[in-house]
Order: sequence, then C-alpha cells, then structure tokens
Amino acid sequence: MSTTLSPEQAADKKADLAGPGIGDYAELEKVLPKNYHSILNVRETQECIFHLRRYIEDNLCRELNLMMVQVPLIVDTESGVNDMLDRDGSRTPIQFHISNDRDKHPVDSQIVQAATKWKRMALKEFHCKVGEGVCTDMRAVRKDYFLDHDHSCYVDQWDWERVITPDQRSLRFLELVVRRIWKVIVGAEKFAQEMFPKLKDDRFPNLPEELTFLHAEDILDMYPDLPRKQRETKILKEYAPAIFIIGIGWPLKDGYPHENRAADYDDWVTETTRESGKDTHGLNGDILVWNPVTKRRHELTSMGIRNLKFPYHQAIINHEIPLSIGGGIGQSRTLMLLLRKAHLGEVSVTVWPKILKEMCAKKNIFVLE
Repeated sequence: MSTTLSPEQAADKKADLAGPGIGDYAELEKVLPKNYHSILNVRETQECIFHLRRYIEDNLCRELNLMMVQVPLIVDTESGVNDMLDRDGSRTPIQFHISNDRDKHPVDSQIVQAATKWKRMALKEFHCKVGEGVCTDMRAVRKDYFLDHDHSCYVDQWDWERVITPDQRSLRFLELVVRRIWKVIVGAEKFAQEMFPKLKDDRFPNLPEELTFLHAEDILDMYPDLPRKQRETKILKEYAPAIFIIGIGWPLKDGYPHENRAADYDDWVTETTRESGKDTHGLNGDILVWNPVTKRRHELTSMGIRNLKFPYHQAIINHEIPLSIGGGIGQSRTLMLLLRKAHLGEVSVTVWPKILKEMCAKKNIFVLE
C-alpha cells in the first residue's frame, strides 16, 4: 500500500474534487457505448417512465412514511432558501428580476438548484411529527454543469425529508433508511420488467437485493493511490456492483475529502468512531451502482442526516425547525438505469449542445427534444 503520493497523483486527486461530469467531449466520445440499441422504443419508454415514477413515489412514501407535497421552482433571493451545490459556492443559481407593478413591488428571484433548505422548513409548515416527512417531485436548473451522458442542467429529483429524534443521529439509523430506499429501487426494476419483459436481458444483470455499505476511508485504504472517481469505479467493478459510501466531505487520511460537500446538504463532520470502531466522520453518503450499459459508475442518490455545525443550522438547535434526515434521488438517473438507456436525454427533455447530439446520433443514441 502506498503512503506517499507523487505530485501527479496528488494533482489528480485535487482535480477530481472539481465537480461532476466528464468535462471533455473527446473523452465522452470514447465513453459512450458502441453498438447501442435501445431495448424500448420511444413510446414504450414514455409509458414505462410514468408508471415507474408512480411506483417509486408511492413506495418511497410507504417505506419512509412520507407525504407528497408541492415544491418551489422559483424562490425569493432574500429568503436564503436556495442551495449552494459546493462548499466554495462556485455553482451559482440563475437569478432574474420580476418587475411587478411597474417595479413598484418587484421581486428578485432565483431558480432553485436544490430543495435541501426548503424541505427542512416544509417539515414545520406541514406539521410533520417524528417519523413523518415530505417527498417532492423537485425540478431545478444547475447551469454550471458540464453536459455529458449523465449530467444535465435540468435536474429532476425525488427530494425527501423526514423528522428524526436526537438518538437517531447515528450510522445505524442512516443504514436502516438507506436499505428501505434500496428496497424501493430494486422493486422498481422488477416492476419495469413485469411491464416490459424484454428489459430482463442477460447482458445487463439486475441490481443485487442487498446493498454493500463502505466508509470512504475503507475505499481509500483499498485504493490509496487513485482519485475518487477511479476508486469508485474499481470498487464497483471488483468488489460490489451496488454500494453506499458513508462519510463524504470530511478530509480522509490522504488529506482530501472523498468529495466536496456543501454545508447545506448533510452532516459530514460528526465523529462516528464509537459506532464504526475506526477514525471516521460523517452521517451521510451516496448510493452508487455499476451501470452495465454505459460500463461506468452511476450515482443514484445523495442523502444524510442533517448538519448541526453551521450558522444556518442554529434554527434546528433552537427548535425552530426539527432534526431531520433527507436526500434526493435522481429521477432521470434512476430511469436511465432501470430502462437500460445510454443517455439521460432518452428519458428527459432538456437542452444539449449540438456536438453532443451529433455524437450521440452516430452511436444510435437519440435524445429527446
């Protein structure tokens, strides 16, 4: 096991924290699958999408005791409820001015990037008690993403939040909730295959019934010389095809976090040594799977118990809003995986650059417009 990184390895690890996406269309062209043919045609795809959405919403609400609620697309800039996607605030929301009543009563507004803060306030607004929560059909725009096969500026998520007690701020409770979410995703895959049996294809193995839980420190121990995305790829190919990575955001033994995490998202700072038996931090994580179509790592959801260490979260400490656990499950990401698609654009309608659409068409991938 290597303990000292070369300058090149250190640079790779630092660069890997910069954000999502492949970042280069020449590289993307190599990544897109060859000899691809969609199993479902466009009409079958649309039919399956709407039934799958309903299945996942109904079962997610049942497993986690949530109620579906409306969620904003636009928020008042002064409200402060929009989310920064990174710790450094480099990904900024789209802002616009509403010149209401000839600018006598204007509103400066933003399009949401995520509903993380809003959901916590919604728990209070909808009078959720311990063990109850909300689920939303959230839409957002993230203008600073590189647009590739699984990153879009248009974001659709099942954003959810649930009230917890102080003693549920634990790894044990986090894993219990994650297992319930995984049960819904595995069930959705079976549901889709009941609708369209041709989706059950030996080339594309089904998801495992059980999810493997690993701390980010464990993965670093296994692949100390590799940057984060390469570690995730290795673990999915060589160890388990579906994992939940715990503890994303706290600096690991090599001095780098597994990934930068915004303070607004979840708790990556709480020490968890008593439960893990190791020097670990964080009550959060991501579900990642191996995508047999793209032959790449595929993130489905980020989630966690919420933070208490930053000024915004004093409202929780002061009992103005409740303690909670929450996250976001990528709708198009999940549908892309379950329907054996090669590109997000096959299951959602948004904008893509001309270079990407032409590249996809050459590979028999046709994005919706």
